[in-house]
Amino acid sequence: MTHIRAGNTIVTQITVIEAEPEKQNEALSLMADRARFMARQPGFVSISLHRSLDGRRIVNYIQWQNRELLKSAHQSPDFRKEWARFDDLTDQIDPHLYEVVEVLDAD
Repeated sequence: MTHIRAGNTIVTQITVIEAEPEKQNEALSLMADRARFMARQPGFVSISLHRSLDGRRIVNYIQWQNRELLKSAHQSPDFRKEWARFDDLTDQIDPHLYEVVEVLDAD
């Protein structure tokens, strides 16, 4: 389950992927397959995939127990085996690590 809290020790990676609208579904399908693989890796907390309504972007919200375990999962040969196919489906991939600074919830 996704845990969005300020001061959380969980590592958050948000990746914005740009793709042509006609390739969004295939890119999402590949990302969902890779997310299922990642869910079995040490340190996994959550992965949430989001698609933009204009069909041009996908946002991947990842939470992991720590940076080292996330890096190890990303470097796995099984994770990387579809990398070339993913590059063919996307125009730009922009991953970054983030820290949650504030969360507001409805009462």
